[in-house]
Amino acid sequence: MTSPNTIVAIDGPAGAGKSTVAKALAVALELEYLDTGAMYRAVTLAAMESGLALDGADIVGLAESCDLSVENGRTMLGGRDVSSEIRGVAVTAAVSTVAANSGVREVMRRRQRAWGDSRGGGVIEGRDIGTVVFPDALLKIYLTASARVRAERRVAEVGGDVDEMERAISERDHKDSTRADSPLSTSTDSVVVDTSGRTIDDVVRQIKNIVDSRRSSVRK
Repeated sequence: MTSPNTIVAIDGPAGAGKSTVAKALAVALELEYLDTGAMYRAVTLAAMESGLALDGADIVGLAESCDLSVENGRTMLGGRDVSSEIRGVAVTAAVSTVAANSGVREVMRRRQRAWGDSRGGGVIEGRDIGTVVFPDALLKIYLTASARVRAERRVAEVGGDVDEMERAISERDHKDSTRADSPLSTSTDSVVVDTSGRTIDDVVRQIKNIVDSRRSSVRK
């Protein structure tokens, strides 16, 4: 398994700013970055395009066999850049069903661990990175914000009605936190960071300071 000295795990609910913070943190720490949510979204898109039932057994085999990679902010599926497609309304509405499949989650965990091992670490964000995928990570961050703030951020990005977005986000939170396999939750050793009313730079600075401190402690 990858050395815990190199993995920074960032978990949290949709719209908390995980991707933005994780990307900026990776640059600040000179590490590579992985958005694990993009992996589940890509499998969801592949299933939809193949006509597979999202809650069916065949989707596990698809997750295992599909040509999927997430590199440098781009998600590739079968050699095709699907970075924009996987953020569409249809995939967003369906991804929780796919992500709740234990077989799919096991396949994705293996892919995520292989990604970390091949690079000697990185900043990895998702919903079960610190609790399940890399329980020995150097630092586990649980990034959160109020449902209202998250809805306002998402609407600013993609448009829509804030009230409707808030309801959708709350429903997604419920699905993610109550699923049987690897529910969204904080681990006992996670550092909880609330991004409400804070700038990205401020949040990144806080997390980087913690990483630097822990790296120094490990080297001693």
